[in-house]
Amino acid sequence: MGGVTSSMASKLAFFPPNPPSYKLVADEMTSLLLLSSFPHRENMEILQLPTRKGTEVVAMYIRHPMATSTMLYSHGNAADLDQMYELFVELSIHLRVNLMG
Repeated sequence: MGGVTSSMASKLAFFPPNPPSYKLVADEMTSLLLLSSFPHRENMEILQLPTRKGTEVVAMYIRHPMATSTMLYSHGNAADLDQMYELFVELSIHLRVNLMG
């Protein structure tokens, strides 16, 4: 019964923006995915990752030139990449890490 309770709680506790606050755009020249609200950065990749359930999760990978490690930042269901963009960039710069969010 505990599994049902936590499942219901998670559905009620997290309200992801619907629709997302960003749009994915494919660059015509390079075919790279971009977030519509931000300019392209050379050290950043936008990825669509397939899940076991057949949906796709959008992720951002930021490379830092002096990084010796990569941070995986899982932000839960209540935020999206548009809202997390600046935080991810700043974390990568200040911690000198690659960041996958």
